Amino acid sequence: MTAISAAAPDDLLPAGLLDFLNCATPDAWVEAALANPELLLIDHAQCEKKAASTAMSLLYRYVDRPLLMTKMSQLAREELLHFEQVVKLMEARGIVYRHLSASRYAEGLRRHLRGEEPWRLVDILIIGALIEARSCERFARLIPHLDDELAKFYRGLVKSEGRHYEDYLMLARQAAPAAIEDRVAFFAEREAELIRMPDTVFRFHSGVPA
Repeated sequence: MTAISAAAPDDLLPAGLLDFLNCATPDAWVEAALANPELLLIDHAQCEKKAASTAMSLLYRYVDRPLLMTKMSQLAREELLHFEQVVKLMEARGIVYRHLSASRYAEGLRRHLRGEEPWRLVDILIIGALIEARSCERFARLIPHLDDELAKFYRGLVKSEGRHYEDYLMLARQAAPAAIEDRVAFFAEREAELIRMPDTVFRFHSGVPA
């Protein structure tokens, strides 16, 4: 097996993204992803569909925020396109799309949501930024080890997920009545804990394979 690099290629990632995340994806997760290409693509497709659903939910709920609605409309369309592209790649490789149980990742972050607005929205947007940033970092970690077709596809996704991370963070700052740095730091640490913890199930956002 090709040696696993210790970090994502910096030239692929938006400036500041690696600093935004409190840890790099562990090598053991990369090894598990390469050993489970079918699960990787199926769960990747589910992640794209869930991302579109989250964007649509925000679009419907926060109708008093024009910029948020515009950004979420754009994001939902892009994520659904990515879903279609992943499914097409799967079909070409003889992989049948099926339902997989969700990883603990997103729920592990959302359990810390505050109840009162606008702080609930701020937290949702910070979590969105972290999920997109982690996706971006993981695509970049995988690219050097993939076949040409999948590597090219994931390079394109790094660019779009990087934009989504930046948009979510910008919207969080716009929605907040005060500085959000402490809240970003809190969620970044929770996210890093989930990434570093042993995980019995492999998924796109799972932790260290147990």
